Amino acid sequence: MTEIQTQVSPAVTSAFSGVTRPVLVSAVLFMIVTGLVYPLATTGVAQLLFSDQAQGSLITRNGQAVGSRVIGQLFSSPQYFHGRPSATSGADPNDPANSIDQPYNAANSGASNQGALSKKLLDAVAERTKAYREENGLAADAKVPVDAVTASASGLDPHISLANARLQVSRVAKARNVPEKDVLSVLEKNTAQRQLGVLGEPRVNVLELNLALDEAFKARPVTQ
Repeated sequence: MTEIQTQVSPAVTSAFSGVTRPVLVSAVLFMIVTGLVYPLATTGVAQLLFSDQAQGSLITRNGQAVGSRVIGQLFSSPQYFHGRPSATSGADPNDPANSIDQPYNAANSGASNQGALSKKLLDAVAERTKAYREENGLAADAKVPVDAVTASASGLDPHISLANARLQVSRVAKARNVPEKDVLSVLEKNTAQRQLGVLGEPRVNVLELNLALDEAFKARPVTQ
């Protein structure tokens, strides 16, 4: 059996050796630019021009962070305004293989992905509507704002509509034993108007509003 020997021509060897150095140099260069220079540059610009946002838009009280302006929190106490429902979930601490509802879980932002004809969604909205009317002392046929009974696309929406907030005023005032007009005054001061006067709708940041209530009435914060 004849042994066949394969030989690489000097021209091919020379070609490969000629591109090795440029390839290695360009690889190192792009790693430095994209992996070091660019991240440091964008971080530096963000810290310089948008320091608050770059730090997470944190809200602090007495030197401690109590939340973020862009991530909602779950409030259930009657003396606080409540945010819109959140469809986020997380791992069950008792069984990590399963997931459970964890409202406003920033590590798992997302919607329920249920369509408008989903029976599960329709049942959930009906249940939330009934609960909303009962907790706010509304009539059984009272209209309820959409954002009070549906979750946002992110599940982290920190705002509610002005209509939603106004329907909660009576409950909050009663729980705090203060006149409704005083609660309305705090609400008005913490209402964000349309951007540039035309974009969006008036809205209320729930966390900021609840903090303002505690400050205005010197209420002792309770379990959310």
